[in-house]
Formats: sequence, structure tokens, C-alpha cells
Amino acid sequence: MNSIPDSEFKRRINCFQENIRSVGLDAALVHGNESDFANVRYLSDYWPTFEAGGVFVPAEGEPVLLIGPESETYARGRSKIKNIEKMVEYRESAEPDYPGISVASYKQVVERDMLGRRVRRLGLVGYSVMTLPVYTSLLRDLPGVKLVKADDTLVNLRILKSDNEIALMKKAYAISEKAIDAILAEIKPGMTELQVIGIAQREIYKRGGEYEGHALYCFCGPATNNAISRPTHNKIKKREVIQLGIGARVGGYSSSVSAPISIGPLPARKKRLVEFGLDAHQKTMELIKGGKPAAEVVRDYEAWVKEQGFEKYMLYGPCHGIGMMEVERPWMESTSTYDLEANMTFQVDTFFYDEDFGLRWENGVRVTKSGIEQLSKKHMKLIEL
Repeated sequence: MNSIPDSEFKRRINCFQENIRSVGLDAALVHGNESDFANVRYLSDYWPTFEAGGVFVPAEGEPVLLIGPESETYARGRSKIKNIEKMVEYRESAEPDYPGISVASYKQVVERDMLGRRVRRLGLVGYSVMTLPVYTSLLRDLPGVKLVKADDTLVNLRILKSDNEIALMKKAYAISEKAIDAILAEIKPGMTELQVIGIAQREIYKRGGEYEGHALYCFCGPATNNAISRPTHNKIKKREVIQLGIGARVGGYSSSVSAPISIGPLPARKKRLVEFGLDAHQKTMELIKGGKPAAEVVRDYEAWVKEQGFEKYMLYGPCHGIGMMEVERPWMESTSTYDLEANMTFQVDTFFYDEDFGLRWENGVRVTKSGIEQLSKKHMKLIEL
């Protein structure tokens, strides 16, 4: 299976509409773009490219996919939502005028889709990535309508994964592990970080991935202490920490497998922190189980790291959600107010760093009532080539 079945998309719309009604909204407007597409694709399977996209969902009735002026043919071949409207608010950032192309306004979308029903309260989903052109047009076209931040009405549906979603994630993780296998077989001193990433990209597409799940990581030496970064033309060296972070995407679902490796033995100081990082990674997995407060996992993890004497090397941890995006809600933090439930999926993300190097162990897990199911585990060991 490489995609979610149509029946599941229909259930998603129905559940979303129940949530819209339950919080007193008349409709919701969902926003996404090429890089942060998850909410729009979750409802429609449409993934914008160059342009942005949206979904207008009334509390009762049929949803409408909102696209930019260039994407109609692409969208009709892809979307699970049959009603589609072109709108200038979703055009690419170069802001072409598109003379001769007919586009709709939000007023027209509401009038056509609400069938005479008024919109008094409109929920906005994808609030953090929603653009000013969308927001100002809503104010202009729908005067008097109250705009309400409403991400929870949709995002909460995405937190518990279905069997179909889990299957796609497992396939993505398996491809990521194969990509790391290829890197381990081919990496050599003198290669650039970008050349190593080229190996991973080849394997992802060769083995059925539709795209990378995130910007792929390969750093060598001092750059490994960057929690977030990108590969460069920096060359791979012996006896240095080489940080890999490889993720494939399958059917809209992301994965990520991270492991620090080296060519030749690491110096004792660096090896000690790498090995402790793996111990901490495994400790986090021991702490996770259904019914446990998420904040308790974090507190227990942080206390354990402190007891072991490694607190000064810790930036954050230990988990964030994963699904359609490599990082998505919920995060697992000391301020979290939710309990873990079966079929939540997380990246166990274990990052430690010193002044001149760092390391990340990262693997996916599915929460069960009694613990976890690991979605990736092949490379959870010290690798010195």
C-alpha cells in the first residue's frame, strides 16, 4: 500500500466536521503550503507545489479544495475532494496577475458551499503558516465574521494514527534504514557531506519513497553540534563524529533515522558522549507507555540524565510527534498536559553536544498500552567503520 484509501479520507472529513460543530464554528478554513502541507493533504491528498493550498470545510456539507491559478489540472488528478476553486490568495510568491484566468473570492466560496447558511464564526487551521494575503482577503470578503484560531479541531485527529497510517510510516522507516545501509557501504574520507546525502536520495527514490521526509543530514566534525543545520561541501574525515539523519516519505508520511558514525575509532572523549547518548535514547524508550503523563516521561528522563552527570550536554528532549511531518504535534515536554495513548507516534530524539561536536540518535516509536513498538531500530549501535 502506498496511499490512504478513499474511505479514510471521507472519515477524516466527517470527524473534522463533528469537531467544527462541537466548538460552535460554522465552518473552517485549513491552510498549507509546499513545505508545511500536512493539514491540507490530510483532508484531500493534495500537496501544493510552488503555490499554497487550502480547504474550506462547512460544519455540514461538502468541502472545497482551494488552489492557486496554475494548479487546476494537477489538483483534479490528485485531490480526494471533488469541489475545487482557483484563488489568487494561493498563487506563488512572485505574485503574477494571471490575466484571463477566472478566480474566486472567499465570499463566492462561502455563498456556493454554505447553501444559504450564514458563517458567523470561521475556524482557522494552519494558523502559524497562514499568509497575510489569505487573512486580509478574509477580512475584506467576509466582514463581520469572527475568525477563530482552531488548529485543535483538526490536529487532534492526526495525533492517533490509523492502521493505514502506521503501515505507510513503517514502509518509510524501512527505506530510511536501507538508505543508511548504502551510505555505510559507500562513504569514504574526502567525500563531501552533500555527496553522502546524494547516496541517500538515490536510495530513497530507488526504493519507492515519494520524497525526502525532511532536509537530510550529514555533518562531520564541529558542525555536528548544530541541533538544526544543513549539509555543505565540508569533507568527511577519519576519527570524527559523522552525523547522519535520513528520512524517506511514503504516501504523505515521514520518517527519520539518525545515528552518529565514524570512519575509524573515535577519540575516547567523543566516544563516551556518543555511547551515553545511545543509553539515554534507550532509556527514553523504557519510560514510554500508554496512560503515562507525557510530562512525567520528560521529568524522569531529565532526572536520569542529571544523575548520570551529563546534564550540561543536553539541549532538549526527549520526543516530538511524527506523522505527515517529521516534526509535528504533540511535543513531549515538561509543560505537556496530556497523557500518552496507544497509536500516538513519536520520534525519540536524543541530542547531546559539546563545544566541538555533537550527536543525535533518533528513531520512531508507536505507543502501546504496555510500552512501545519501534518503527526503526536497525542502526541503534555504535558504528565505527
